[in-house]
Amino acid sequence: MCLVNDWSARDIQAWEYVPLGPFLGKSFATSVSAWITPLAALESAWVIPPEQSPRPLDYLREPRERGGLDLALEVRINGQLVSRPPYAQMYWTPAQMLAHMTVNGARLRSGDLYASGTVSGPGRDERGSLLELTWAGAEPLRLADGTTRAFLQDGDTVTITATAPGPRGRLGLGEVTGRVVAAR
Repeated sequence: MCLVNDWSARDIQAWEYVPLGPFLGKSFATSVSAWITPLAALESAWVIPPEQSPRPLDYLREPRERGGLDLALEVRINGQLVSRPPYAQMYWTPAQMLAHMTVNGARLRSGDLYASGTVSGPGRDERGSLLELTWAGAEPLRLADGTTRAFLQDGDTVTITATAPGPRGRLGLGEVTGRVVAAR
């Protein structure tokens, strides 16, 4: 398990999303944490996932006693905490994502990487992207230095960290950090 930030160019993505989908708005940058946590280290973090409605197809059904992960994420912009998205609220479990990705015959090998997508919870402070935090820019976020953000600006640094329950307290899952630089 590692942390991933798949950056979005919202200006491009908004235009191409309908009818094309996320092509160039998502194709330019992905940041991956340097820290890899083995699933065995997350034994204390497995939880019952939320109810799924509508009910998933048969190949995506799994026992409910465990399948979700209790990961506590924190998102910071320029060092300021702006969100605490709860991974335990994710609709799809990691096993369901893996099953769906491979059901059509796609093969995976050790070392392949797949990401869950944006982690967001129901609370305002649990939204996992700036687009969600600002209601698509309609409600800009005020940072501690007095500036506001509807969207990231050149020079902004975004850091995502996560922890999980461990056998002796919280287990750190590292961080992924990236800085927005001006186009050349």
